[in-house]
Amino acid sequence: MSKREAFLNAACKENVEDFLRFIQLHKDKTEPFDVEEVVQEMPRNQRGALWEKLALLLQDVLLELPPDRWEQGAEEGREEGMEVESNADPKHVMAVVDGVTLVAIVSIKVLEDGDTYKALLEIANQLHDVLASLPVSEAPLHIHIHALFESWWKKGLQEREKFGRSAFLISLQKSFILKKPGAEIQRVWNLHDVLLSLDYTSEDNKQIIDLLLQCFHRPTYFRSDDGKRFLVFLFSWNVNFIWVIHGTIKNQLEFTSKTMTANITEVYFRAWKKASGEFLETIESSCIQDFMQNAILLQRASPVHTKVRQIVSYFHTRKGCNQVDKMLYNLYKPILWKALSAPNFEVRANATLLFTEAFPIHDPEQNIQHIDETIQMQLDKAMALLDDPHPTVRSNAILGVCKIMAKCWELLPPIVITDFMKKVMMELAFDSSSPDVRCSVFKCLNIVLDNALSYPLLEKLLPSVKNSLHDTSEKVRTAFLDMLIKVKAVRAAKFWDICNMDHLLARLAIDSQSVSKRIVNLLFKSFLPVNESEKEWCCRCITLIQMNPMAARKFYQFANKHTAPTNIIKLMLAIRRVLNNCIQSDCDVSDLNESNKENSAAENVLLGKDMAVVSSLLEIVVILWRSVEKALKNNEEAQKYTFAKFGNVMSKYFSTFQVERCTVALIQLASFMPPSAVLTFSCGVLSRLRKMESGALPTQYTQLLECMCSWGQAANILELITEWLTEALPKQGDKTDTSRKVRIQETTEAKPDLALAYLDYVLSHTSLREKVLALGPGPLKQLHTVLGNWKSVLYIHLNSTSEDPKSPSVEVALKAFMYHGRLGAHLQHNSSEGRDYMLSTEHVAAWVAERVLPFLAKSTDGDAEDSQEKTQPLAAQIAESFLTVCRDVLLVGLGDEAFKGQILHLCSLILLSEAGYLCIPTLLPILKEVAESYTPDDDNKQAEEGQEDATTVILGVVSNIFQKIIELLARRLRKEPEEGKLLCQSAIPGLSEFLQVAQAWKVSPLSGVYSTLFAIIIVEKRHMIQKITHPVEVITPDSVEEMPPLSSVLLSVILKSPSVTRAFLTEVCSSLNSEAISSLTELAAVLHVLAVVRHTGQSKAGLKSAAISVQQHLHKHAVRSVDSEDIQRVVYESSVKTLNEILDL
Repeated sequence: MSKREAFLNAACKENVEDFLRFIQLHKDKTEPFDVEEVVQEMPRNQRGALWEKLALLLQDVLLELPPDRWEQGAEEGREEGMEVESNADPKHVMAVVDGVTLVAIVSIKVLEDGDTYKALLEIANQLHDVLASLPVSEAPLHIHIHALFESWWKKGLQEREKFGRSAFLISLQKSFILKKPGAEIQRVWNLHDVLLSLDYTSEDNKQIIDLLLQCFHRPTYFRSDDGKRFLVFLFSWNVNFIWVIHGTIKNQLEFTSKTMTANITEVYFRAWKKASGEFLETIESSCIQDFMQNAILLQRASPVHTKVRQIVSYFHTRKGCNQVDKMLYNLYKPILWKALSAPNFEVRANATLLFTEAFPIHDPEQNIQHIDETIQMQLDKAMALLDDPHPTVRSNAILGVCKIMAKCWELLPPIVITDFMKKVMMELAFDSSSPDVRCSVFKCLNIVLDNALSYPLLEKLLPSVKNSLHDTSEKVRTAFLDMLIKVKAVRAAKFWDICNMDHLLARLAIDSQSVSKRIVNLLFKSFLPVNESEKEWCCRCITLIQMNPMAARKFYQFANKHTAPTNIIKLMLAIRRVLNNCIQSDCDVSDLNESNKENSAAENVLLGKDMAVVSSLLEIVVILWRSVEKALKNNEEAQKYTFAKFGNVMSKYFSTFQVERCTVALIQLASFMPPSAVLTFSCGVLSRLRKMESGALPTQYTQLLECMCSWGQAANILELITEWLTEALPKQGDKTDTSRKVRIQETTEAKPDLALAYLDYVLSHTSLREKVLALGPGPLKQLHTVLGNWKSVLYIHLNSTSEDPKSPSVEVALKAFMYHGRLGAHLQHNSSEGRDYMLSTEHVAAWVAERVLPFLAKSTDGDAEDSQEKTQPLAAQIAESFLTVCRDVLLVGLGDEAFKGQILHLCSLILLSEAGYLCIPTLLPILKEVAESYTPDDDNKQAEEGQEDATTVILGVVSNIFQKIIELLARRLRKEPEEGKLLCQSAIPGLSEFLQVAQAWKVSPLSGVYSTLFAIIIVEKRHMIQKITHPVEVITPDSVEEMPPLSSVLLSVILKSPSVTRAFLTEVCSSLNSEAISSLTELAAVLHVLAVVRHTGQSKAGLKSAAISVQQHLHKHAVRSVDSEDIQRVVYESSVKTLNEILDL
């Protein structure tokens, strides 16, 4: 029996196992059996019989187990663990269906004209029904049926529309879900003709229409060539579908990237190019013109505006083609010219950009004369736009005109070009009303410079704008320099003919980094020509120094941005050779001889020892070295060479160049090198620091300190500071420190003021502080202890009635006292465990409470009153110094609960002292920092109850201390009005910051702060109203200055911040609603406060709420007031009038 007959006999239910075996042989690549070959060899009648038998087999297996039960049957079989008969096994059924599908696909390939394929059509229809209910898990079968329908459509067989629609729908859906949909998008494009057989208006096709619109949301379609072809085709499917597509694209335009927008634009352009008739008209009017309209009318701040501009600009770039020119002319005609004259400046500005970008807008089908007239009209319009009253329009017009000039220079008459360029460069470059316009001139001239034909005219006109280098606006100066750089790059003119070198250097010396960088870029090749010899570099360096020393330093500061570190090092060494000409040195003779040969040009300048030039050269070496310091560290060989070259002449430089500027530069230079490279100098640095006179200026020692730290000798500095501070303390007995290092003994007096100056500089600069703190706890703890001992000096001054000339001064002792706290904070921050240094600060707080605060009390002894004038301010000064340190500790987040509690306790004790009011300006920042560390966070509620209790307690203390502060301020204003006013003024900054933090708390414990403020203001104002003796004195205040002294200060602080004002008005409403305020004088006082708030124009809603609350109480006093004394009646009438004014807001 032949293969054909065996295969034909297997195509039945009885021999289904043989059929499946044949299919398996076909799939096995190692077997010679091929179904396509067998079917192709079959005669026509045998093929027909095969299809009929397969149709019957397919029908039988589907009747036994329909597709909707395949998945269910498989699950039941797994659950019951029983063997299912082969003909009811879902896997068996699916294998049969897959085999029949495979034969059907092959049959379509070998189908010949005249074949009757009715049975094949029946198979296809059955498989179409299978597809509708096929489980998702059967992807291979799904793919095979999909391939069958696709082949059916391409072959053009009966009912191709039905199968083609299904194939197209499947491909469309798969193109959205696959990770790599490229092949599926290609298949969609291959099946795009299916759409021509579908009815756009039919409800049955709504699913496909929705999917088609989704294609415009998928970047993969826009990135694929086949995808773009398909999207372009969709514009030609149905006219009514065009505006739906356009709406879909517009809705997503806000979220598209620049690349995606470019792809969308390409699809529009290709769709327009291929369209004709009704489709072309719809695309132009509904899509392209709509984009033009939006590009004109949208605000520039709109996120869609830039995307729309990008789309429209693409069509402008395609100008030059008659079809595009005509389209632009027709579509712009009804909208653009009106927009150029619109009242809204943004519309005019947008229209200006479109008009100048699309210039010339003409109809290519018109005659030459008409086109010339149209272009002349447009040129006149462009000139008029340069005179527009709004600067934005003028800026856009400048951009447009420069683009026109660059594009059409050779086409426009010379007189027209000259008129435009003169208008831009001689008028608009000096537009005093807008720096943006002036900036636009120079930015846009870069566009004109792209056209080489413009160079002759620009060379004549550019010198007229030279003063723009000194424009008051930095962005104008920046744009001007960018233009000069472009002029230099394209060789349109010599930049020094446009702008004098002296002016450029003057601007380089004083201008910002942004401008300076550009000037250096412009001048770099002039003063550091890398192709010239190093001798020439030095000559030009000296020339630059002589022209402008400050500009020279700035120039070399940015030089490393324009050349390699190797060239910078070469320049440093070349300058070294020049400097060697100024000294007589036996060392490095070869260098000196070489210098004499190579640097003869520079020798004339330096042989006279012009110290100004020498100083500048040394400063430039420092600047250059700093710029390549990292590069040198990465190249050990170059670093050693540079160290050696400079190291062997440094001692001679120090002895020869003794001018202060030279010395400062040399010390900086020495700090870059290891101490062994500058041995003579490095050995004497510590000695110089030790011999420094008390009261020395920072410039005399700061460089030396940096040298020591950079050499890793920070420990020696600490040792010197500790030694001086220890020796300056009052002696309690001879104690010898045997732990000193071996060194040359120098007998110098202790200089505690200088020691503290050294310490201040070291702790204030990050790089030095890190090196000092890296020394470990030993020396630092010793220094911390010594600084803490200076408390005794302060106590001696507090107890003494006369100055002891041998005792350290109060100022030095106070500084040491403060640095004890500062150093403790740094050490605590560096400490990985424990709170030893916080504990030390708490002990100091106890010392202040025990030893210092008693001196803030007023003495009753007549003899002690004289000394009190000295000790009381000193005690206050000590307390304030300590509180300042504590505030800094809290500010950096080092204060824990115990520390906060201890400091708040000290604050309470200070306020209870007689003269504690002196410390109020320093106390308020403490309260602010403590309160801020507990600012409520609605998103992160405190979970631990214990933590909440601690917060409540501490903030309750803060609220009580604040209340005490306000009471003390009121008391000082009563007792000593002038002193009280000064005290209040000094407390304003702290009050402002504290109230800003307190307003975040809507509930207790800090809500009581505003209750305190409101109470004191009302009490003070009520007292003033009660003192009124004549009706004329009843005056409603208009400003805080007309309020009582304390109320004036408090209200001025409250009204500075809108949020604080709202919190205060909320407290006013709360107090009124709780009926805490009821008398007429109190209500009048409240209205006076509200009147002051009203005149500031703040928080109108809160103001009205408070006024309504007052109104509810004020009417109770109406009847009684009419019959009362004259004053009460006037107060009531004034209150009613004020209330009405507030409610009329």
